[in-house]
Amino acid sequence: MTNLEVLPPEEVCPAAHSVEATASGPCLQLWPAREVPLGGVRAMTVSRTLPQRGLPTVGAWCFLDSFGPDRVAMSVLPHPHTGLQTVTWPLAGNIRHRDSVGSDVIVRPGELNIMTAGRGVSHSEFAVLPVAVLPLGEDPAGPTPELPLQRGLQLWVALPDAARHRAPAFEQHRELPVVRGDGFTATVMVGTLAGTTSPATMYSPIVGADISCSGPISLPLQPDFEHAVLVLDGGLALDGQEVLPGPLGYLGSGRGSLELDAAPGTRFVLLGGEPFEEELLMWWNFVGRSHEEVAQARLDWEAQAGLPDEDAPRARFGLVRGHGPDAGPEAGRIPAPPLPGVPLRPRRRQ
Repeated sequence: MTNLEVLPPEEVCPAAHSVEATASGPCLQLWPAREVPLGGVRAMTVSRTLPQRGLPTVGAWCFLDSFGPDRVAMSVLPHPHTGLQTVTWPLAGNIRHRDSVGSDVIVRPGELNIMTAGRGVSHSEFAVLPVAVLPLGEDPAGPTPELPLQRGLQLWVALPDAARHRAPAFEQHRELPVVRGDGFTATVMVGTLAGTTSPATMYSPIVGADISCSGPISLPLQPDFEHAVLVLDGGLALDGQEVLPGPLGYLGSGRGSLELDAAPGTRFVLLGGEPFEEELLMWWNFVGRSHEEVAQARLDWEAQAGLPDEDAPRARFGLVRGHGPDAGPEAGRIPAPPLPGVPLRPRRRQ
């Protein structure tokens, strides 16, 4: 998914060892979501909880959008990425993913898409809409089928310097490992939880899990990780506070376990990882290290706009097939917004 903000702010994420880094040790900080429209007047609105000015990363996790539930069809034309991995986790509705690596797949709830941008990739995402099957002789101008319910998470993971210039890649996982304990079931999307490891390829010590639970539970955690939770349904009682759907609950580091009491039918996402040791500069869909690097990525994307299809695959961001001039409402690409009139500069943690 893309960041479609017209004037996207730069976000500099200080290295975890810097003096601006979030205080170490266990804590519970609630960081509110902000509503961001993805597109024009009929846009799908998402709730964004990462990055925040005071909390730009949790481990290598650097971006988190939650969308739905609603019946606005996702429609995201080809757009570029650098220096990150996209993690797509649908909760309701199916999404068609196409990219410049040559992938063309449907991802369904319970399945995971991982796209590694590396030095540069482009992709598109569209909701899979129902096809009306008309009885023989029925007027095709009848009622339009209802749009399917859409709900899901879109996350980014920053690539460390050793991996951020690698070739782009894509993988889909239709079966993921599950951890079961007293009162909870956890699907391990990425990384390792309670000794169980996802098959998804990652480049930093990390964890991401979708957890359904009820009542008092105890989850084992990696104490050298920092963690956060995002409640999707229900609610949690944690460290004497109530955590409800909406804000991101930052838990700090140093926890060997997560002790909580969950309302019936609670579902939440656990994110965590080793505190990221590199400063990041994020702008639009690019994760880099400097103004010059991000500005060059923008120029390279815009330079591809006039290339014929036969030349586009050799360009930095490649070609996403199926979006040519004859593709109807799926024709085109997303142009990069203008850079601000001053160099992109650091924004420090609170």
